Amino acid sequence: MQMVYIGLGSNLSGTMGEPKEQLEQALKALENHSQITLVNVSSNYKTKAIGPGSQPDYINAAALIKTQLEPLALLDQLQLIEQKHERERSIHWGARTLDLDMLMYGTLTIEMPRLTIPHPRIRDRAFVLAPLLDLDPNLSLPEGQSIAKLLANCPEQGIFKL
Repeated sequence: MQMVYIGLGSNLSGTMGEPKEQLEQALKALENHSQITLVNVSSNYKTKAIGPGSQPDYINAAALIKTQLEPLALLDQLQLIEQKHERERSIHWGARTLDLDMLMYGTLTIEMPRLTIPHPRIRDRAFVLAPLLDLDPNLSLPEGQSIAKLLANCPEQGIFKL
């Protein structure tokens, strides 16, 4: 079983509900998967959107799961959950009903066309680092960088705990 950190975000309503409900439904989908155990979930954070145009604020969180799924199989499952939430990928960094990012997969470092682990922008995003810190105040990236130190050096980016 591998310990995997997943980032969750939503800033659009859809058939699954408002952004907070989208995250709750995504967590239920993870919890109900036969090869995934939901271990812990961070607080929710409200954050300013980073991306093109005027977008609503995001609700972000992080989850710690255990799984036997290999990284690409897990990525497929995360993208399937996004699709069920009507995720559209037409605009890079555009508004979305649901975004599920694999942030870390055990201590692996992966660089593939479809998947980079740790997530390539993890170090620069307070809305990723703060929820990770909720899950484990001593968490570090596989190469040893402390999440707490990364967050301390990261601009606030308009984030606050709900």
